[in-house]
Amino acid sequence: MININKVGAQIAALRKARGLTQAELGERLNVSFQAVSKWERAEALPDIGLLVDLAGILGTSVDNILTGGEKILSYRGKITVSDMREGIACIEKCGRLLGRDNLIYRCAVEGINEGMNTDIEESFTNDYIFECFVAEAIIQSLKAGSYIDLTDVKNGFRHKHFRDIVMNYAESYGMK
Repeated sequence: MININKVGAQIAALRKARGLTQAELGERLNVSFQAVSKWERAEALPDIGLLVDLAGILGTSVDNILTGGEKILSYRGKITVSDMREGIACIEKCGRLLGRDNLIYRCAVEGINEGMNTDIEESFTNDYIFECFVAEAIIQSLKAGSYIDLTDVKNGFRHKHFRDIVMNYAESYGMK
């Protein structure tokens, strides 16, 4: 649902950030400064035919204007702590199945180690380090648009430190 007050405040903020007066914005859109003033005071919304041009002038998107600048939360899928644990454990399993000297396993491990400046093989024998990788896997999935249930996070970690980090990230991505 569109919140007319937020839309008006967003238009005003974006207009001012561009250094435009209401009259200048109105002129560029072929509307009166009074029309712009009504939008900003939440007395009216811009006509739908003006939204694309308005967004272009203000250097934003139509959805940014219509949501009042609030982030639209849409998740690409749900993840769980146990799935992330299993995913990290699969790396170790590949080493056992393929052999730790196998080129495929070595390249995977070296790629992870180089990309993360760490040694993932340490996590296979150290629960604390393993859980660090699980937390990082979750954070990367959240950044990519996944959703995680906060109850799962609260119950899924043995180490409070990593639980708190993941909780903070999840909450920053709008999960409640």
